[in-house]
Amino acid sequence: MCYSNASTSKNIDLSKRYKKAVPPGLDESPIFLASGFTFPQWRVITAKEEIQVMNWGLIPSWFKEPTPKDIAAKTLNARIETLGEKASFRHLVARNRCIVPSTGFFEWQTNGTRKTPFFIHPHEHELFSMAGLHDQWLNPLDGLVRSTFTIITCPANALMEEIHNTKKRMPLILHTSQENDWLNGTLTLTKLSPTLSDNSMLAHEIDPRIVSGKNPNCREVQLPFHNPYFEQGSLF
Repeated sequence: MCYSNASTSKNIDLSKRYKKAVPPGLDESPIFLASGFTFPQWRVITAKEEIQVMNWGLIPSWFKEPTPKDIAAKTLNARIETLGEKASFRHLVARNRCIVPSTGFFEWQTNGTRKTPFFIHPHEHELFSMAGLHDQWLNPLDGLVRSTFTIITCPANALMEEIHNTKKRMPLILHTSQENDWLNGTLTLTKLSPTLSDNSMLAHEIDPRIVSGKNPNCREVQLPFHNPYFEQGSLF
């Protein structure tokens, strides 16, 4: 699944790519690695004219409890195969689509007891689009409205099957030609899975000591790492 993501684009780059206005004071601090389980704020593209800011981990509008972390931890991702079945997502597919801009994501390969982290991104563009859904939740304690999103996942392509070799999933990555149609609802789910082929993506191993360290959100976390104890095989 996609639980770790990166976003290092400048606001002006997002504005030009998606033809959206930049709201005043929009934070563009680079995110080199963020875990979804920290429910980070993210710059998100919707049908609205401005770039939106939302928390990762979708809280359904119908959720009535004052402590939403448990449900948000379960809605970081949404499987494309079951979007129409899940109460958290089925009413959002037609009207609450979004794009989650990314400059790369992270996945772990399992080899016995060893888990090896990789950084993955399409090779044609540094900035690319993950398909998502969004919703708004009214906190019953303070009356504040919170905007949240989930990233849609699909079956892995050949490259991601080799890296994410347990669950064999990957984020649903939109082609640039699909972005507007996804947002306006004219692109059906049947035309979305799978998206990018393995030939369109790059992956390299990264340093597990940085990933598991006290400050993984640093530029070095994305750099290639040579692990003498791991046979890299056909990934390179």
